[in-house]
Amino acid sequence: MTPFEAIMTIEGTDNASDEEQLAAWQHLINTGIVWTLQGWYGRGAVHLINAGFCTMPEESHESG
Repeated sequence: MTPFEAIMTIEGTDNASDEEQLAAWQHLINTGIVWTLQGWYGRGAVHLINAGFCTMPEESHESG
């Protein structure tokens, strides 16, 4: 999924299922793009994360 496809899915330009909607949100969260878009995207992402529908990507921890 490209960022454009994810945004179009979230914006409702296609008849996406709930599962496809959540996958689009998760894609934007995983790539970090969601935090660079208009404010409602970030607020929506935080809501979905807090509700348990989406997750923050795991950060890699390097030992050193």
